[in-house]
Amino acid sequence: MSKSSVAAMTDIQPITGSTTATGLAPVTILGLGPMGQALAGAFLTARHPTTVWNRSPGKDGDLLARGAAAAATAADAVAASPLVIICVLDYDAVQAVLGTVGDALRGRTLVNLTADLPARARETAAWAADHGVDYLDGSIMTPTTTIGGPGARVNYSGPAELYAAWAPTLARLGGTSNHLGTDPGRAAAYDIALLDFFWTSMSGFMHALALARAEGVTAAELAPHAKGIAAIMPDIIDHYASRISAGEDPEETATLASATTSVGHLVHASAGHGLDTAVLDGVAAHFQRALDSGDDVVSVLNRPTVT
Repeated sequence: MSKSSVAAMTDIQPITGSTTATGLAPVTILGLGPMGQALAGAFLTARHPTTVWNRSPGKDGDLLARGAAAAATAADAVAASPLVIICVLDYDAVQAVLGTVGDALRGRTLVNLTADLPARARETAAWAADHGVDYLDGSIMTPTTTIGGPGARVNYSGPAELYAAWAPTLARLGGTSNHLGTDPGRAAAYDIALLDFFWTSMSGFMHALALARAEGVTAAELAPHAKGIAAIMPDIIDHYASRISAGEDPEETATLASATTSVGHLVHASAGHGLDTAVLDGVAAHFQRALDSGDDVVSVLNRPTVT
């Protein structure tokens, strides 16, 4: 580990070796979108000396009023702290920012909480290693409003000893922190899988509300029944996960032919009301390909589809 990692073990020493007035490690936040502002706010609440920087000016007013220090450049911001957290739009933005800091990051720890692909997380970890930078990748799994409170959830991946060194400081973000493994792309892998589940679920719910409204059922009337569907999901998730992890198809009582017919009804009902059917069309086509191949259980959804 670098000097920054050793400093983190005590959570009191910045890279320069001087002790801060609060006795807590200084932290730099690069990127002041809504999430970046929330991250900086959590560290300020915990009394960490916090330096902030954003590519476009004017987003740091509230943070400065709370005691944050503004940096004129990204390099200046990096130089202020042993722990640098970057949270921007994507890894293109990460590269654009880090490309301006020169050697300022060398010997420090970079925690990248930007959402992107697992492969890009691994590429960034390799870049960091080449530049003498300790690197953790992370994924924030909860909204900005949770940061700093018990509802926050952040996943990390990268060297276990580096995570352990900085865990007390990262805990200032609140809630639950998980180290998912040494592969730097592992947090992003969880992120994309869980976001796949979340956004397709939300898309389905919004489509269901539109279909219900077209039939004269209000969102408020449907909501309790939608919660009933959601309530059965934990058991279904556990059942599918345990069976699939064991290399087995989940046991099903419903046949794929029945499921295909059900989805067909949804497609026709939606089309009849002029609603978009693109997602349902995709599900129906997936089911039909499975039927054409001779499968007859709903669990075929968990097998790769070759087109």
